[in-house]
Amino acid sequence: MQMSVEGLDGFDQSILRVMAADGRISVTDLARKIGLSKSPTQARLKRLEQDGYITGYRALLDPIRLGLDHVAFVEVRLSDTREAALAVFNKAVGEVAEIEQCHMLAANFDYLLKVRVQDMAAYRAVLGEKISSLPHVASTSTYVAMQAVKEGSL
Repeated sequence: MQMSVEGLDGFDQSILRVMAADGRISVTDLARKIGLSKSPTQARLKRLEQDGYITGYRALLDPIRLGLDHVAFVEVRLSDTREAALAVFNKAVGEVAEIEQCHMLAANFDYLLKVRVQDMAAYRAVLGEKISSLPHVASTSTYVAMQAVKEGSL
């Protein structure tokens, strides 16, 4: 992972790289990996959290083991792209658990959704009952993923 952010020195960038790979690492092990003592490492880590570079910690779940191995990407075109309509759509997308990611794009469609479900039947239900009924949706196009080659890295 390459990063270059003004105001972050090499130690800060090293902390972010290590934490992105292992968010459960102890401060002692983190300090050893980046070449600082524990106290300055802990202070830097706290500052990176307070400044919003580290936004939280969570468990990464294996969707395949959880039976969620069907991934579809959905192009969404809206009937209205004024700010109020976008805000309503954005809020509604956040309430659909099966939508793993949502990106507004500068393209010939408005949004790209990553949807993860159990199987094609579940996807059809999500598309028909949830995605198509989101506010201002004019049309959708679906692309089914056959294999994830790379996922989840910064």
